[in-house]
Amino acid sequence: MGEVLVLVEQVDGVVKKVTTELLTLAGSLGEPSAVWVGPGYSPAAEATLAEFGAAVVYVAESPEMAAHPVAPKAEVLAHLVSEKSPVAVLVASTADGKEAAGRLAVRIDSGVITDAVAITADLVATQSVFGGSTVVHSRVTSGTPIFTVRPNSTPPVVSSGAAARSDVSIALSDGAKKASVTGSTAAVKGGRPELAEAAIVVSGGRGVGSPEGFAVIEALADSLHGAVGASRAATDAGWYPHQYQVGQTGKTVSPQLYIANGISGAIQHRAGMQTSKTIIVVNKDAEAPIFELADYGVVGDLFTIVPQLTDEITKRSA
Repeated sequence: MGEVLVLVEQVDGVVKKVTTELLTLAGSLGEPSAVWVGPGYSPAAEATLAEFGAAVVYVAESPEMAAHPVAPKAEVLAHLVSEKSPVAVLVASTADGKEAAGRLAVRIDSGVITDAVAITADLVATQSVFGGSTVVHSRVTSGTPIFTVRPNSTPPVVSSGAAARSDVSIALSDGAKKASVTGSTAAVKGGRPELAEAAIVVSGGRGVGSPEGFAVIEALADSLHGAVGASRAATDAGWYPHQYQVGQTGKTVSPQLYIANGISGAIQHRAGMQTSKTIIVVNKDAEAPIFELADYGVVGDLFTIVPQLTDEITKRSA
C-alpha cells in the first residue's frame, strides 16, 4: 500500500483528537505517516501517533516553522510529496488546515477536496455542499489528492504503528516568511471539550430566549460531558459568544450526538451539523424544519423538557 501523509494538529505538543481520526482514515487508504511541523515533539506525542497507526513521523521542528503562520506547513508537505510520492494527503478541516491544503495544492499543482466526511479506498470523497442541500461524491483527477476532513467524521481506532522518526529540514521560501507571528495569547479553557472536536454537542437557538436561558443548555451539556453550541440567531442576539456558533458561517461539527434545543433549522445551521451521527431535537413548533433531520424529536417547551433530561442523566450516571 502507498503512503498517506497526515498533517498533525497539536497544541503545545499535545496531539488533538482529529489527528487520531485522520490516522485511522489514512489506514483505510494506505500506510499512515504523520507530519509534525514546529517545536514540541515529545515521547508522549510519539506514543499517541504510534497508538493510532503512524508508521513514520516526519518531524520539522525548527523554531522557524512556528515563527510564521500556516505557510511552513504547506512547504513541508510539498517537500514530502515531492520526495515520497504519497497516494494522498489528509488535513483537518480547520481554518489553518484548509489554508495549508489550499497553499499545498497550488505549490504541487494538485486538486484539493475540502470538508470531506468520508473517503473510500479508491479515493472518492463524500461531501455535503450547497448549504447542506446536496451530498456529493468527488474525486481528485490531477496530481496528488489532498483532502481536508471534518472532525468527528471517522471514529479513531487503535492500530499500533512504529512511529519511526524521520527529521525534515528545509529552507523556507521568502514567500512563506512574509507573515510572522509577533505574539500569542493562550485561549482560556473551561472544563468542556472543544466544540469542533466534541463527540457530544448540545446547542441552543432562538427558543432559549435570553443569555440566562443558556444555563439549561450548559447543564445538559455538562451532564453528558459535551460541548455547548449555539445557532446564529442566538449569537447575533448576544446570548452566547460567537465562537460557539454552529453553522455555515460558524463551526462545522459532526459529533456522535447532537441535541438541538429551540433551533428552527435554517439551512445555514443545518449545513454545520447535519452530518452528526444521531440528532435529537427539542422544539415547541412541530413544523420546525429541523425535525426533518431528527433521529428523535420531542415537541414541547425546552425549559420543561431539558431540565428533566438533565436530571435523569445525572441520576443514571451517579
